[in-house]
Formats: sequence, structure tokens, C-alpha cells
Amino acid sequence: MGRFRSTRSVGLHQPQVNEHHLQASGLPADGRLRLLSFNIQVGISTERYRHYVTRSWQHLLPHNGRAGNLQKIGDLLNDFDLVALQEADGGSLRSGFVNQVEHLAQLGAFPYWYQQLNRNLGRFAQHSNGVLSRLKPQHLEDHPLPGPSGRGAILVRFGEGADALIVVMMHLALGSKTRARQLAYIRELIGGYRHQILMGDMNTHANDLLDHSPLRDLGLIAPQVEATFPSWRPQRCLDHILLSPSLTLERVEVLAQPISDHLPVAVEIRLPDALTVDTLPVLS
Repeated sequence: MGRFRSTRSVGLHQPQVNEHHLQASGLPADGRLRLLSFNIQVGISTERYRHYVTRSWQHLLPHNGRAGNLQKIGDLLNDFDLVALQEADGGSLRSGFVNQVEHLAQLGAFPYWYQQLNRNLGRFAQHSNGVLSRLKPQHLEDHPLPGPSGRGAILVRFGEGADALIVVMMHLALGSKTRARQLAYIRELIGGYRHQILMGDMNTHANDLLDHSPLRDLGLIAPQVEATFPSWRPQRCLDHILLSPSLTLERVEVLAQPISDHLPVAVEIRLPDALTVDTLPVLS
């Protein structure tokens, strides 16, 4: 299985290619791009608040149901071109030493993937974000976020120059002050680009992100209003795919897939003329 070069430093990363999946479909010829963001809770199925206690051991030890949950997630991913994963395990005791980002890339037939290790507890836990892509990025950056260690963002660029498509996948802090520092950092990363997508578990509601955060001057759109957490009785909208106005929204949906304690968010967009299939490298 191919992967992006593994490093924690910020900078250019050249993707390695999984030759077995090079025939997977890339960007559709009509210029539409299908996006998914999913906090997978390391493959744990949570169906009640009490399960945070009764199933807490699954955050430390392997369990039989995890493989089946990952298979369900992998089946879901087949319909998408670019996926942001949060709360994945990079290969430790609790996951049976399976790198869940790599495993889901294989299940979903993605040729490009990257695991961002944010909290390394050795053989006991490898807290990670991940990105899966059917498109070859021109640039990838791994960014530890401000605040206590354990939170990160992955920046991926498709295309060149100011008209490139910039996608940032993230898992933000619970506290509002730390989250504001993290969003200010991300704002600096993306400010020079016209076409922007921010996706991930942002641990706050859209109005806070759009009106009361360092992102407020970007004119971003939060198309999804349905709650994503908790998955068994959604009440809070914490997971988002934010879009710059230059990207045309075709479809948005919170998927009724209570595999994790969060529901996945799916968006389909149409790219502007500057980012057509002719300018983005696709798989052949």
C-alpha cells in the first residue's frame, strides 16, 4: 500500500503511489468533487452515553467488532474522492496493530493516503488524523496546531498558484480559546488562496466558525446544518465541510451511518473553470 512520506515537519511531501489502485476513478469528467469528513472514534461503535464508560476499554485494548466497523466505513468511502478522517489509530495494541488510515485506504481503493500522528503513546495508542485521495496532490503539509499537544491539521493543495484548490483537514480543540488560536493559525495557512475547503471535527457550531472566529472575514459557506453528534441522537453540529464562495455546492448530507459516535458529513461540489479536470491531475 502506498502512502505519503511520513514526517512531522511542515513542508513539501511527495506522495507515493499505490499501483494496485491506480485504475480507481479520479475526478469526474463533469468537474464534480465528492468529499467526506468522518470522526471514526478508532472503529468503536457507541450507541448510548453509557457506552463511553462500559466500552471505554476499547480505547486501550482490541475488540472483535472493530474489524467489522472498519469494513462498514470502508464500504462507505467508495463513493468519495477525498476523505478526511479524525480519531484514527496509526497501528497500536488497541487496533490490533493495524494502521487504520492505511487499512481504510485499501478498503476504499484510494491510491493516496497520509496518516498524521498527533499523540504517540507507543504501542498503546497512535492518535491520528488521516486523508485519503483519488487525486494526486501537488503539495501536502503536516501541521501540529497551537495549544496542548495532540491536535493537528493536514493541508493538501491541488493545482498551482493562487487558483489552486486548498483543502485543510483538522480536528480542533474542545476549549474555545485554544480553538480560536488554532483557527487563527489555519487562517494564515489558507489566506493567499481563492478556492478553500476546510473539513473535520471542529467541536463547535457553524455560526461560531463563520461569525465569531478568525475565519469570519473569508466569506466561507457552511452548507450543512444537520446535527452530527451524538450519532444515536444527533443534537450538535460539530463536524463540518466549509467552502469558499468560488465553489458551487451540488449536494450536502449528514449520512445516517451510526458507526462511530459522530455521523459523517458528505458534500458534492462543482469546481470553477480554473480548476477543471484539465488542470487537476487525475488517475488514468
